[in-house]
Amino acid sequence: AARRAVAAGVRQIDRRRAERDRLVKRYGDPKQRPWIYLIVATGDIYEDIPQAQAAARAGADVIAVIRSTGQSLLDYVPEGATREGFAGTYATQENFRLMRAALDVSSKELGRYVRLTNYASGLCMPEMATLAGLERLDMMLNDSMYGILFRDINPIRTFVDQRFSRQVHARAGIIINTGEDNYLTTADAVEEAHTVTVSQLLNEFFAHEAGLADWQLGLGHAFEINPDVPESFRLELAHALLARELFPDAPLKWMPPTKHMTGDVFRGNLLDGFFNLAGTMTGQGILLVGMMTEAVVTPWLSDRDIALQNVRYVLGAAGGLHEDFVPAPGGFIQQRAHRVLGEAVELLERIGGQSLLTAIAEGTFGIMKRPPDRGKGLDGVARHEADYWNPATEILEAQPAGVRGDVAGAGVTAGRS
Repeated sequence: AARRAVAAGVRQIDRRRAERDRLVKRYGDPKQRPWIYLIVATGDIYEDIPQAQAAARAGADVIAVIRSTGQSLLDYVPEGATREGFAGTYATQENFRLMRAALDVSSKELGRYVRLTNYASGLCMPEMATLAGLERLDMMLNDSMYGILFRDINPIRTFVDQRFSRQVHARAGIIINTGEDNYLTTADAVEEAHTVTVSQLLNEFFAHEAGLADWQLGLGHAFEINPDVPESFRLELAHALLARELFPDAPLKWMPPTKHMTGDVFRGNLLDGFFNLAGTMTGQGILLVGMMTEAVVTPWLSDRDIALQNVRYVLGAAGGLHEDFVPAPGGFIQQRAHRVLGEAVELLERIGGQSLLTAIAEGTFGIMKRPPDRGKGLDGVARHEADYWNPATEILEAQPAGVRGDVAGAGVTAGRS
């Protein structure tokens, strides 16, 4: 009986995935890469909808609805349409449904499929992933360690939840976005660049183990080097190009500057222009639109218009620059990339000798120390009994029926590591 009940939900996820495939075929993908990713979050879903549709008309390819502050620490999912979020809009199944329906209208109007993003992180990663599959969201923020480092959620709880949530994402054909950009808001972007590379490699490993294909890996990184550092733009290019060469088939998610934004809107807009240029020079897949008032105040709608104008200009003027840009052999950019990769390999070897949980406890990532026997959600962790059985896991680990070949052969039956 349990298996029948779960199978009915999985079939619904399969239907929504097939529906997405039909709509992408009907309306088409954006003509350019990277996709333009823009955030909308007022707290009121009925205000978010017209803003999201206006953003799509102005050029946004992916609409992300940020969750209300603190929702990642709720060990349940609120219900219904919500109108009173704080610095974001509550993620609920009804809010997912309303926004997806509105963007379907925009997709038809604009002649391109507009994607929708939300968050599968925190204490409800599996639940959020499931709701996203049921309501045909297209991307979900889903990092293997973000909740541990930045929300103080128990490490074991997080690793268990991220695996199951990624199995659901694999089945639903959802692209995940990982959170390496957050490391660079707490740690130095030059000295700790190798920890970003290590996290990307770990996220890739855990994603493949859960059945995700390369095209679903929106691995994260960010443009966060202090602009006063000599050769800062060349350093950013080295880091971005390293990520692109390490993960050639992944739609990398490139994040804009926030840490060194000052409130000087002219300087901020210039920084965002350099960020956009670095993104197109290195062939990033998903470009989050930076605002000149980012991390200083809540941006005005006019700020968003100027930011989209900046992106459109750079992509229009230099959209194919990655085809021509090759760093000088043995030059500054290659040397920097080799150094970062070498430091990443050394760190991976050290982690391999001590265990990942120990490395996290010692503050290896984002300088946050998180021991495995502490943190929120620990009371929800239990060892499997010898006769434990989970019908959802059994179905998700089996060869999925009716999904595209690029996922069917992607290790969906991988065992636990």
